[in-house]
Amino acid sequence: MSFGAKHLLGIEHLNPSDISTLLDLADQYADRPTDIAHRNVLAGMTQINMFFENSTRTLASFELAGKRLGADVMNMAMQASSIKKGETLIDTALTLNAMHPDLLVVRHPHSGAVDLLSQKVNAAVLNAGDGKHEHPTQALLDALTIRRRKGRLHRLSVAICGDIAHSRVARSNIILMGKMENRVRLIGPPTLMPSQIGELGVEVFDSMEEGLKDVDVVMMLRLQRERMDGGFIPSEREYFHRYGLDATKLSHAKDDAIVMHPGPMNRGVEIDGTIADDINRSVIQTQVEMGVAVRMAAMDLLARNLRESRVETGVMV
Repeated sequence: MSFGAKHLLGIEHLNPSDISTLLDLADQYADRPTDIAHRNVLAGMTQINMFFENSTRTLASFELAGKRLGADVMNMAMQASSIKKGETLIDTALTLNAMHPDLLVVRHPHSGAVDLLSQKVNAAVLNAGDGKHEHPTQALLDALTIRRRKGRLHRLSVAICGDIAHSRVARSNIILMGKMENRVRLIGPPTLMPSQIGELGVEVFDSMEEGLKDVDVVMMLRLQRERMDGGFIPSEREYFHRYGLDATKLSHAKDDAIVMHPGPMNRGVEIDGTIADDINRSVIQTQVEMGVAVRMAAMDLLARNLRESRVETGVMV
């Protein structure tokens, strides 16, 4: 398989061929998630998960993916680490190099922090979310979910709805869907749209009814109050009335449109519970399942490139 990336820092660094290669391999892992043969893929390699922000789903998914591939997995509790005592990110990188990790999974509250670490460590780095910048594996698992359900990942109409301004998931999905020739619509209040909206190559709607008309995919986003520093919405009740996904609003999409959400969900705020649990329309649980497969594929491909580079430079593998 041809996959040219040394790190997985964002979707913007991948070409359509890279995306297809990763999704093809993830498809295989999704079909045989616990195959005993997988345990040789990362055997003898060390995976360190460094999460500077709290996470449950993403951390658990990366940890499970690494263990299924046979890696030695270590979770570093960065909330109680030396960072809190004043250590710089560069010093942390130097410390990590002394541990000789092979794969480094990083979530950080500041955009660009993961990229900086990738320049300082002797390991393959995977971005598990940095600030408002990107969350590449979330976009990739969304893409895999869509491809498996729709049978393709091109020339679809995809609506991303809600808190666009604070969402790294939205940014990664906008980039990925654009690269794969899909039509992207953003729906939400003007207060939750990014200032550079005109540069994204998307259609923008203030009305759910208009924005959802005849779309193939409805992707809801969580209100990220932890990233808000002011009053972006009048109230949660009013927000749900105008932008929360319910049966009436969903009826404007295609009859076979699927509903997605990266989680965690705020039921009754961005999505009605009956829609979230609708087994015919909702693929939210499938997204969780595909998350493990995509992260297995990403670590597999990066590990292959890492081994090749070490052989070429004469470093012990």
